[in-house]
Amino acid sequence: MRLGIISALAEEQQGLLEAMESPYKLIHGKREYTAGKLWKIDSVAVLSRIGKVAAAVTAATLVEKFNVTHIIFTGVAGSADLGVRVGDVVVADSLAQHDFDASPLFPRFEIPLTGLSRMPTDREMSLKLSLATREFLENELNNPQIHRGLIGSGDQFIKDRQHLGKLKDALPDLLAVEMEGAAVAQVCHELGIPFAIMRTISDNANEDAATDFMEFVQTVASRYAYGVIENFCKGLTPT
Repeated sequence: MRLGIISALAEEQQGLLEAMESPYKLIHGKREYTAGKLWKIDSVAVLSRIGKVAAAVTAATLVEKFNVTHIIFTGVAGSADLGVRVGDVVVADSLAQHDFDASPLFPRFEIPLTGLSRMPTDREMSLKLSLATREFLENELNNPQIHRGLIGSGDQFIKDRQHLGKLKDALPDLLAVEMEGAAVAQVCHELGIPFAIMRTISDNANEDAATDFMEFVQTVASRYAYGVIENFCKGLTPT
């Protein structure tokens, strides 16, 4: 296994790069890739930057240039469900591009020529990531919960209740919204790469989202990502 770890923002990988054994860096496509070992697992960590195109380019590069065999995206998201609170974690079972609409040529949300409106994550990886998350959250205050289900991605920062309500009407089982995951999912689907997506809930995708988001990323997101990835890697058998 060679594990690719993607995040959109530097704060979401703080600590992971410092934990990398024998790291070396390579600049490619205006991104800095750091390779080494994380808890004995051969790994490559990189910041994708924000948005679906940026995330897709990064995921494809990890596979084609750095030969990763598995990918995890870890970052933050807005809640899209009343049962998902700030501080909870959503591990995706599937991802949809909530801003994709090629109708009437194709059904809304369906990615042309794939027949899929939702890209399923790798079942085994997602289970292991869920177990690693559950183990980490057991030691957290305020009793944060882990959720499994649908995450929606779009090139939009969702920041008002009306917009979120329309998305929820179209995708009733939507748990969280963010800006990269479904693009990574499509790349991994087309290249045959097992992947999993973990999102810590930073805000409620409402009018306070921007303020809540920045504070949360700076104080909580990196700690969650570090702890969960550590548990995930320690649960693997190095190959």
